[in-house]
Amino acid sequence: MKALAISLVLVFATLALLGYQQGILAPSTASPPSPPPPATAPSHGTLRLGVTTGPLARNWWTTWTRSDLHTVSTFEREAGNAAAIVMWYADWQHNAKPLAWQLNAIANRGSVPEITWEPWDASKGLYKSQPRYRLRNIIAGRFDAYVWKWARSLAAWKHPVRLRFAQEMDGNWFPWSDYANGNHRGEFVRAWRHVHRIFDLAGATNVEWVWSSAFSSPATFPGARYVNVLATTCQNGGRRLFARGWQSFARGCGKAITHTHSLAPRLPLQLAEVASAEAGGSKAQWITEMWAYLARHREVTSIVWFDIVKEADWRISSSAAAQRAFAAGARAAA
Repeated sequence: MKALAISLVLVFATLALLGYQQGILAPSTASPPSPPPPATAPSHGTLRLGVTTGPLARNWWTTWTRSDLHTVSTFEREAGNAAAIVMWYADWQHNAKPLAWQLNAIANRGSVPEITWEPWDASKGLYKSQPRYRLRNIIAGRFDAYVWKWARSLAAWKHPVRLRFAQEMDGNWFPWSDYANGNHRGEFVRAWRHVHRIFDLAGATNVEWVWSSAFSSPATFPGARYVNVLATTCQNGGRRLFARGWQSFARGCGKAITHTHSLAPRLPLQLAEVASAEAGGSKAQWITEMWAYLARHREVTSIVWFDIVKEADWRISSSAAAQRAFAAGARAAA
């Protein structure tokens, strides 16, 4: 029965695969600005709007530039509300340390930076074995020097920053999953706690740890002591993308929100990489349902919209109706 259960987890994980970001942009050579005043960290009970855009989602490959932040400004104009959180991606293979000028560029806008920090070589893609990045190597301290560099850099920056570490760990497509890459059950939690301990020792108290799951699996939750923000992915792609057909927001995302919240009810909850495609139903209606659901479920304190064209056009501007529906809800939530 145990083997059957694990097999079923892998099957459903495969069907639920969410697209991963990749591409190429030109790096920045501009000098960093002076440190910004402290940003205001999101508070529990207040819904904060966040976004990631094409250049920021491809940052693991080539560093996004200050000029790329025009995509965030465009999103804000279309949304009719400011982005309180701006998220980008950094893998361990291509990102030696956090860049202060990137953090400053976001904080100077009045937003909180959130980094999706991924222990792998993202250029190799999903479902690929990466022995170097097996969880046992993180647990054994083989990446400690690298982790210390990140911890000290973020601690020195001093201002609030969210670290969305090793997201969707309860699927089987990333090499940090307990179900992939030669890993074993329980190793993700041990790896998370090991990395978290280094940040504690470095005095990085300004870092908020975002535990961001795909299926809200309790087996991969490291405990409320090691997490500041719960999160779950929420994308509606229709049958062509995710093999489960068009779903309303409540049906497609409600169960994950409920299960994630139950793991640590006192922690704030984020919807990470939330979006809907156009094909299969009414995206505008889906967005309207999202805002209505969030108005009733105050445990969700932030959302990060996946404003990107990839497997589908996830942007709020994919249609005039979708944009109007998003702006109406964003203004009401402000």
